[in-house]
Amino acid sequence: MPDTGVPVRWQPDRQPPAVPWPVPPLLTAIGRGIANRCPACGQTQLFRGFLRVAPGCTACGAPLGEIRADDAPPYFVIILTGHIVVPLMVLLEVWRHPPLWLHAAIFLPLTLILALGLLQPVKGGIIGLMLRLGLFRRPAD
Repeated sequence: MPDTGVPVRWQPDRQPPAVPWPVPPLLTAIGRGIANRCPACGQTQLFRGFLRVAPGCTACGAPLGEIRADDAPPYFVIILTGHIVVPLMVLLEVWRHPPLWLHAAIFLPLTLILALGLLQPVKGGIIGLMLRLGLFRRPAD
């Protein structure tokens, strides 16, 4: 194909479909997800169980069940828990030199409580982020 010198500008032949649910600002969607509320409208609960996402919002119709957070929540929970527990362990060791059984008695339950306590809010925040960015399977038209 010969070069004509005219720049080629690609334009899509159709616009992406508009979503029928509200699209809040990024931090609002993440905050609602962290608070276990629908990231789109904030009216209904995001989770039906500890980590089972509701199939959809009954108030606004957002397809919450279509959002797959997969391995991101556990990854971020491990990072957060490690950044809290490890410095505390090092500080305790430097200040007091406690026996190993005391480290285990303090930090094993703390790690478990932090990991389980952070998992649902982190997953909710990630679902809010993904809904805001449109990272989910669109329902069939």
